[in-house]
Amino acid sequence: MVEISDIEQIFSEELNWIKDKNLRKKVVEVWKKASDRGGWKTLDKVPFTLLFENSGVLTDHTKRITHLAKAVMDQRDEKLNNDYLIAGALLHDVGKLLEYDVVDGKVVKGEYGKKFRHPVSGALLAKECALPDDIVLIIYAHSHEGDKCERTPESFIVHHCDFIDFHIRKSLV
Repeated sequence: MVEISDIEQIFSEELNWIKDKNLRKKVVEVWKKASDRGGWKTLDKVPFTLLFENSGVLTDHTKRITHLAKAVMDQRDEKLNNDYLIAGALLHDVGKLLEYDVVDGKVVKGEYGKKFRHPVSGALLAKECALPDDIVLIIYAHSHEGDKCERTPESFIVHHCDFIDFHIRKSLV
């Protein structure tokens, strides 16, 4: 079972960028609920993607996206909600813990994941944990599901950072 302390340790640097301590706690809560419901004993076995082999670990991808989003945020003069941006980046793929199952030692798309892709399941979980709608939107809109909705500046940043990392990783394997 993944413990709260495990999540706090994995994302220690990135969580500290969230100034609102209550929001920081809720981000960890969402990861904890997702790992419990997904039946994960550790987060270091969850792949970033199933779309290609050797994609790397989901938590490493999540940290890269959060760092990329922060770098964009730090270069912008516009007023962005920094806490929402970092929280959304940390949670954008949390639904993969529900989308994936382990079958015969191999991670595969599970039955739940065949019905609800990770942007949907992650957004639903964040909503259940009472995160603000703008963070729920970042999670939901980070992938193709968001192409039909009105993205916020923060959700555009996470969306593009995610695809930058995906395409670089895919081109290097």
